[in-house]
Amino acid sequence: MNPHFDALETRDPAEREAALLAALPAQVAAAQAVPALAGKLGGIDARAVTSRAALEQLPVTRKGELLERQQAGRAANASPFDPFGGFSAIGWRAMGARRAASRVYQSPGPIYEPEGTSRDYWRTARALYAAGLRAGDLVHVSFSFHLTPGAWMMDNGAQAIGCTVFPGGVGNTEMQLQAMAELRADAYAGTPSFLRILLEKAAETGVALPALKKALVSGEAFPPSLRDWLRERGVEGYQAYATADVGTIAYETAAREGLVVDEGVIVEIVRPGTGDVVPAGEVGEVVVTVLHPDYPMVRFGTGDLSAVLAGPCPTGRTNQRIKGWLGRADQTAKVRGMFVHPSQIAEVLKRHAGLGRARLVVEGEMANDRMTLRVESPEPAAAGLADAVAGSVRDVTKLRCDVQLVAPGTLPNDGKVIEDARKYT
Repeated sequence: MNPHFDALETRDPAEREAALLAALPAQVAAAQAVPALAGKLGGIDARAVTSRAALEQLPVTRKGELLERQQAGRAANASPFDPFGGFSAIGWRAMGARRAASRVYQSPGPIYEPEGTSRDYWRTARALYAAGLRAGDLVHVSFSFHLTPGAWMMDNGAQAIGCTVFPGGVGNTEMQLQAMAELRADAYAGTPSFLRILLEKAAETGVALPALKKALVSGEAFPPSLRDWLRERGVEGYQAYATADVGTIAYETAAREGLVVDEGVIVEIVRPGTGDVVPAGEVGEVVVTVLHPDYPMVRFGTGDLSAVLAGPCPTGRTNQRIKGWLGRADQTAKVRGMFVHPSQIAEVLKRHAGLGRARLVVEGEMANDRMTLRVESPEPAAAGLADAVAGSVRDVTKLRCDVQLVAPGTLPNDGKVIEDARKYT
């Protein structure tokens, strides 16, 4: 049986890169055609965005901006109304949309997201296939089928493979367990924590699940300890990294060495608070460009931290790999009544050539804060440099701080720009 979903997964990396870059101009043009991105991308010649260097020059759109624009649109009560804040090219008649959405979802915020009509719109089939699911399997989906898109992502992908779906949803543990046993589900798709609850309940009540062998989990961390716990009970669990804004980003394979990036996206790892791509292997924020015109996210900042892994996957998949979820990039701290953002630290570094990583450490107690900026410098003892950097911090943040210059490689490679070490009592 073919271990790969299709030939795209094993194509020559240079061929893939050429295809992705060839698709960029059309995607940028699609983004320029929606109101929210028309201004941000104004003056840019979409035809010239044919390289990663050119892509890096485009602004990053972060989740907070989606919420702000949607909230502003609701407050304005304009007609025709636009619940998507001007980011979507699809919708329904009352919006005046020229192309129809198949569904609309609500995520916390609330943020509303559209779903298009294309087959496997969220691109989850590839991740499900890598987890071992095949045509003819019965998949028990326990993400919520209400409000949010998680369950529908799995439903779309499973049906694209040729699986049958049982829409379990969330809660009702005993009823879901009964269905899994009586229908003899082959696979599970949902959060890893609920799968554990189901298996624990099965052991407690003496319910056998001999058919359940495979699982694709998402929405939560999936540590090796839980993966091994599932394996001891006969279930091989794999994880997918996806968001409600851009769908599947990357997925785990049998190699268990990081996550392979999906074939329908371009992933960049940038320094938190900026759009600047970090060197390969360095931890930063995951930024995704989706090659689809319906909801044309160009350089969408997920707010998640990860890093690029060197080399191809041992399973033969040749796409870029990332380490998986390593934390959150939105590290804003409030110091003496002022918000300090990672982007401000990036601005400080740009004023002084040659500096490397930096970490702002906020210590003390609330109302008695002190800030120390630790900065990697090839010349840690350079006369006057620490004072100059401290002056830049004061100019950018309006706050005073101490500056410590340290040797390159001193700071940990964890993507953290602001560390809030204050005592909260």
